[in-house]
Amino acid sequence: MSEPLLLGVRHHGPGSARAVRRALAAFQPEIVLIEGPPEADPLVPIAGDEDMRAPVALLAYPADNPDPKLRASFWPFAEFSPEWQAIRWAVAREVPVRFIDLPAAVRLASSTPAAPTPADDAVRVDPIGALAEAAGYDDPERWWEDVVEHRRDEASPDVDELRAAAAPFAAIAEAMTVVRAHAPEPPEAERVDEERREAHMRVALRAALKEHERVAVICGAWHVPALTAPLPSASADAAVLKGLPKVKVSMTWVPWTHARLASWQGYGAGVRSPGWYHHLFTAVDRHVIERWLVKAAGVLRKDGVPVSSAHVIEATRLAEALATMRGRPLAGLAEVTDAAHAVLCDGDDLRLGLINRRLVVGDRLGRVPDKTPSVPISRDVASSQRRLRLPPKVERRELRLDLRQTFDLERSRLLHRLRLLGVEWGKVLAGAKGKGTFREEWEIAWQPEFEVDLIEAGAYGTTVLEAATARVAEQAAAAETLADVTTLVERCLLADLPTALPGVLDALDERMALDADVAHLMDALPALARTLRYGDVRGTDLSSLRSVTFGMITRICVGLPAVVGGLDDTAAAVMRDRIDGVHGALALVDDADAGARWQAVLGGLSTRDDLHGLLAGRTSRLLLDVGTVDAEEIRVRMALVLTVGVPVARAAAWIEGFLAGDGLLLVHDERLLGLVDAWLTGIPAEAFVEVLPLLRRTFSGYPAPQRRMIGERAATIDTTGARRRSEPDDLIDPDRGALLLPVVTKLLGKELHVTG
Repeated sequence: MSEPLLLGVRHHGPGSARAVRRALAAFQPEIVLIEGPPEADPLVPIAGDEDMRAPVALLAYPADNPDPKLRASFWPFAEFSPEWQAIRWAVAREVPVRFIDLPAAVRLASSTPAAPTPADDAVRVDPIGALAEAAGYDDPERWWEDVVEHRRDEASPDVDELRAAAAPFAAIAEAMTVVRAHAPEPPEAERVDEERREAHMRVALRAALKEHERVAVICGAWHVPALTAPLPSASADAAVLKGLPKVKVSMTWVPWTHARLASWQGYGAGVRSPGWYHHLFTAVDRHVIERWLVKAAGVLRKDGVPVSSAHVIEATRLAEALATMRGRPLAGLAEVTDAAHAVLCDGDDLRLGLINRRLVVGDRLGRVPDKTPSVPISRDVASSQRRLRLPPKVERRELRLDLRQTFDLERSRLLHRLRLLGVEWGKVLAGAKGKGTFREEWEIAWQPEFEVDLIEAGAYGTTVLEAATARVAEQAAAAETLADVTTLVERCLLADLPTALPGVLDALDERMALDADVAHLMDALPALARTLRYGDVRGTDLSSLRSVTFGMITRICVGLPAVVGGLDDTAAAVMRDRIDGVHGALALVDDADAGARWQAVLGGLSTRDDLHGLLAGRTSRLLLDVGTVDAEEIRVRMALVLTVGVPVARAAAWIEGFLAGDGLLLVHDERLLGLVDAWLTGIPAEAFVEVLPLLRRTFSGYPAPQRRMIGERAATIDTTGARRRSEPDDLIDPDRGALLLPVVTKLLGKELHVTG
């Protein structure tokens, strides 16, 4: 057998990628062997499709309803990856390609980490990087440029092209032999994994050499000595591989991103600057630095930073000067970054961080052709993305939907259904009008790992609708609390799963009948109320849900008085939030009978002596807001609480419950403000320290303008709420007020009069 051409590379190294293409062109192999899972061999032709764009990754996952303990594995490739360039070179020339690493079927069946290279040993992960570090380089690509590329440029033109192209790899192989001899022994599991991998590579190499004369092997530089003659016997390798467990796996190509490549452990370890590497590999001339700094200036301009061509020229000169001072033939990323920081960014670290994020790492997203094998649910998602004009982009962007429009409603349903399946493509923005009204605001960003989530979701159905329906039914059956089921009802309606809703409502009715805890009922009600209020926007029949909801309201009204007595501070705060939630839910339901029952309950609670001050104050405030009690009654209640005989802590809790969240009441009702002011000024010094945290918690929650207005009003009133004499008595101008009466009367629907 002839000797194979062994090309030991740095995974994701643009220098290695260029050298591999030169070596393959000079050697003209009959077959190309590449480090990777053999199950991917049938997928190689797809890599040459014109619609395929790196970065992409091979994805291996357990087939046929996989065990959840088994994880999928990825093998990422960038445009500047030597393996990717070897594949593209071979496919373009119809040269067969085989992957020779340990099968994915073995990896997924064993407890060995799925990453193709152990991630906790820097030498094994990136041996060329280790050589560069030993030579004093902070970036292996700088070392490759200086040691390999520039020496090659200086080589004699009389040297044979194949010898010149293979020389760097021969030197690296020799260096790797020394490195392996002096490397520390890895842990037992990693040592065994490495032996199995290299044994499988030798088996595949022997098979290829029996069939072909010219065989090229592209693998990590670390493995080259293990593939160099003399090799262990075939029987020894067979013994290493005998009896290994396997599972049935499926493989496909999936899009990848530069950002994921930068953070990925395994093949991508040490690739901290994929955007820079991509630029190095794709640069068409020697003006690498100038073109990079032009791109950096564009990033800053897009963010509103004024950067001129003069800045770019000066930054280029500085980068070249730094390279000269540091003894480098050409400027590298370190010099370019320092120059951009000093000139383009004016020393601003935030601006430099923007360049690093958008350019050095980058947000490039790969693409795979439509003919790529995939599970049916992935094809359904891709079809929906095209139909709804929602391309899977990695950058975060906001999406505003009007649910009255059919097109936007379909978008909302897709996003909600995917969330039910664990595909968090989008999230509803906090504080946006997405919890009820006809508007929703989302933030969406697609991640490559969602492909794995879709594969797992494929066990529930072949379409998103079918899978989400089955998933909801499973969750409803497994729900342990009432709140879990009510949340599921809301999500089911948001996702528009009509066939799943009856089963979820049955589960809700069953949990409600078995759950006697009023707190659980109170936690569950808001989600049901939101669903009732806004379900009509989605055109859903909610009659069954309405009867369940009103039954829950009745049980809350009956059971609440028995559970609110004797609560401590923590329990009272939790109950206050629950009462607020029920009160807001009833406002959404907008049913007069239910509202009247609830207000009667609050009225009975607000005057109980055993009620915690926080709850007494809160229930009084809610009654005032709905008009059940008037301001005069509230003044009487506050005056009774803010007296000498009432403990200061209880009075402070009452004030917190009554005033929390909104200070406008004190702005507009000066008598209430006078009562609070008189109470505060009369608190003894030793007691004031005790209640200060409660007071700060109450008043610090007000917006700054409200706090300022309260302070201004407090300075102009006495302890009875009457204005001090230093203030003018004619703050209200009846004539000016009369000008507003027609408009205000029309808005409120009642006659108004301005009095002096």
